Amino acid sequence: MTYRQLWQRLVPVYGEGEAQAIARLIYEVRYGLTLSDLLMGRDSSVPQDELEQIAIRLERQEPVQYILGQADFCGRMFVVNKHVLIPRPETAELCQWIVPSKKILDIGTGSGCIAITLAAEMPEAEVTAWDISEEALKVAEENAKRTDVHVKFEQVDILHLPSSILHLTSAFDLIVSNPPYICNKERETMETNVLEHEPHTALFVPDDNPLLFYRAIAQYGQTALKEGGWLYFEINPLYAEDLRAILSKMSYYDIEIKEDQYGKQRMIRAKL
Repeated sequence: MTYRQLWQRLVPVYGEGEAQAIARLIYEVRYGLTLSDLLMGRDSSVPQDELEQIAIRLERQEPVQYILGQADFCGRMFVVNKHVLIPRPETAELCQWIVPSKKILDIGTGSGCIAITLAAEMPEAEVTAWDISEEALKVAEENAKRTDVHVKFEQVDILHLPSSILHLTSAFDLIVSNPPYICNKERETMETNVLEHEPHTALFVPDDNPLLFYRAIAQYGQTALKEGGWLYFEINPLYAEDLRAILSKMSYYDIEIKEDQYGKQRMIRAKL
């Protein structure tokens, strides 16, 4: 199977442009072939059995990042697998919005993309990252090693905090989170590659409690943040104003909602 044959095979699933981009990525990342190599016919050296298995996985709409085992985020390459969400451009925008801080906590770190990016961009910062998933933390730790930054990773469930953590006061200058925020009722509008392959525990919240994690994190922030500390969230645009109201009632101020590059209300920050 040549590059063009793979590309054309994927068109019915992804459309012309995306199919071409995915095929290019496979040949470039997995096999180290540039566009010039492909134009010169060097794609004939690619192992055909392996390529066939890749094509089948792509036809099943498995994300190409999982097939390659990596994803680009803020100019760095992160290991990803089925235990973590694939880092997305809007999350990168959240990182770019964050003000420099000395002590940072990332809640629900997943691949570690937020925590590791902040640790790399703010070398003087002390960064801690929590996740409920042991498997996700293994991925995050590997990414920290690859990026050569220090992040303190801990297995913590924000909905059931141990007393040892609850008793820590004024521990952080900034708390950031991209928590689960998609309601089950939104499943029918989601793309198959996300719905069938990415970890549901990192995606979904109950329909009757869409701000479950935001409320828990904001409550924890009331004691864990230092005076003047910042809280940053990636958010579901459907509940942006509801979240603003909750934060205001909790005595957070300077609350600001920010749109992502697609014009959706995707981020919020507030000061305590």
